[in-house]
Amino acid sequence: MVYNIAMDAAELQGLLDEVSHQALVYHGFVDYMRDYEVIVRPAGDPVTGVRPAHLRYLFRYCVEARCQTTLSADAWAQSLDDRLTDYRNGVEINGYLWGVKWHALHPGASVVAESKSAEKWAASLGIDFHEVQIETNAHDLTLVFSSLQVSEVPIGYTPFTVDEAPTRT
Repeated sequence: MVYNIAMDAAELQGLLDEVSHQALVYHGFVDYMRDYEVIVRPAGDPVTGVRPAHLRYLFRYCVEARCQTTLSADAWAQSLDDRLTDYRNGVEINGYLWGVKWHALHPGASVVAESKSAEKWAASLGIDFHEVQIETNAHDLTLVFSSLQVSEVPIGYTPFTVDEAPTRT
């Protein structure tokens, strides 16, 4: 299942609402450095038969990506111990447990209305752009992009693999 979506703000917000309060497990530029991916794991529901899956939200033609912490300086000060990056070693330590390897998408994701940045890029390139803010319990991510592609991530998906260095000709 792959959905390529060029949409208006209401359609985009509807898709973002589907993953609010779920788990954000990865985000970053893809290996060719143009598009930005956000991997979300919506909760499965055995009652309805919805199985757990990982979804890839590919923000295409991403011209801006900003990420900042939502944790306070005090929380960071208590969360510097490297044992907190591993769940088994950090679960008993006071601080933010990075080792859970996901962030709660809370309050969630929203379209930024009347984005000056999206308007500027749309005028410059002649295609639609949108700005979204994705808020988690530890990060606040802002993306400016043109379109969205949503697909299920196959088991074993690896966002980045170390290869030989590319050669320049």
